[in-house]
Amino acid sequence: MAKFFNYFPKSLYYLNDDQVSLDAVTNLTFKTVFNNTFKENSVVYYDYIVSEGETPEILADKIYNSSERHWIILMMNNIINPFLDWPMSYTSLNKYIDSKYSANNYADTANTSVSGLYWSQSNIKEYFIKEKRTILNTGEYSEKTIIITSNDYANTSPMTSNNYTLSDGTQIELKTTRGTKNYYDYEIEKNEEKRKIKILKQEFIPLMEKEFKNLTK
Repeated sequence: MAKFFNYFPKSLYYLNDDQVSLDAVTNLTFKTVFNNTFKENSVVYYDYIVSEGETPEILADKIYNSSERHWIILMMNNIINPFLDWPMSYTSLNKYIDSKYSANNYADTANTSVSGLYWSQSNIKEYFIKEKRTILNTGEYSEKTIIITSNDYANTSPMTSNNYTLSDGTQIELKTTRGTKNYYDYEIEKNEEKRKIKILKQEFIPLMEKEFKNLTK
């Protein structure tokens, strides 16, 4: 961590309100923009799924043999705030949800406690319709989710199923089902989505470190 911040520029900072005593401190808000080759070219990186409890430092030590290189992982994935942008552990996520959606925040609704977490069954984050198209001849299928309003949800059948035969003999089954997602499930899904990250391949590390040093001169 310390070596990483050594490359950041310094800024003058007043130690007192009298604006007399000055000190040079590391500018932690400094941002750099890397060549998109590192982030968009699949030749230089591979996909990785972050395991439970893995931090950027742990991952950098595991892959690059140095926890100091955690900044490479963060920058490859446009992570500015590792506390919020990095996937939380199960324990941390539970505390986060418990704090964000506590009973105090929904004092006007009937809340249900699940494993110490509070969430409102009547407070729905999303209403949606899932549509699944299946080619019965081959078994191939595709799915998509359409977000709808609460009024549309109320006027939609729980499930519909229709079969169609095209002029070429292709038989298609179209199924639609409606559903809802509460805030608890929403936060869980958001956290899971963060687990898929990009890892820069080992052979490109020297090039990235050199570019970073040039940008911070």
